[in-house]
Amino acid sequence: MMRLGYACINMSMPSKFRTCRLRTVEEQGLEKVKEIAVHNLAEVIRVLEWSIAHEIYFFRMSSDLIPFASHSVMTWDWQRDADILALTAEISRLRELHGMRLSMHPGQYTIINSPRGDVVEKAIAELSYHQQLLDLVGGTDMILHIGGAYGDKKTASERFIRAYNGLSDDIKRLLRLENDDKTYTANDVLGIAKATGATVCFDIHHHICNHEPDADVAQIVTDVFKTWKTTPKMHISSGKTGATDRSHHDLIHLEDFQQLMGLLGGRDVDIMFEAKRKEQSVLALREKL
Repeated sequence: MMRLGYACINMSMPSKFRTCRLRTVEEQGLEKVKEIAVHNLAEVIRVLEWSIAHEIYFFRMSSDLIPFASHSVMTWDWQRDADILALTAEISRLRELHGMRLSMHPGQYTIINSPRGDVVEKAIAELSYHQQLLDLVGGTDMILHIGGAYGDKKTASERFIRAYNGLSDDIKRLLRLENDDKTYTANDVLGIAKATGATVCFDIHHHICNHEPDADVAQIVTDVFKTWKTTPKMHISSGKTGATDRSHHDLIHLEDFQQLMGLLGGRDVDIMFEAKRKEQSVLALREKL
């Protein structure tokens, strides 16, 4: 059964996640980080309970649940803390009981193909944090863009391949490479996946905004499926003012969803809605269907 999902926050409840500045950590210590982390994980449980009640079984968790988890200031062993483990165990219980899918999407500054070693080092630390949290809750997907072209996309792609090959097996087990709306097309990402053995998460709106003139989208989708060992995860959004507007609309247009369905040809897939109205976009589209 296809799972339709939404990202990070719930606007209907509404959810109330917290974060803090580095200065707050320096002034109040890591106990403040733990306080916020405990609150945020408890809030994930509330979001999942709401989602289950509304038959939504796919959710992307925020990257900010454990503030500064990959920062050098973090000396608290959060992944072994009894309070954190109790909360992540409850998240995992809900996931397993209701057949939910949980994912994460490291932020735009998680760039492993940067020519700067310090940027890559920080990116790998961030990926490690996401992997650790996903493993605790039984999550299955960590989405990553290829990064920048830095004036030479071929060289930047080769740099990504080298960095990817150097990642731990635990990170690579969860990592899914996504095409973006400006630089790396779906075909670019498939080429990198062929060189690395990586899994590809196809974003249809990004493809519409950024593709080769002769791109065969039906073949692309077929090739994407071949990279998966489990049910594929794909992304959909609708342009705010038109099909090629990179900004996201509040909702998902029915015709955009039907276009993706046509490309799938009845194959199983879970779809993440990247719309500004979050869970409301899932409910609205489902009502139209």
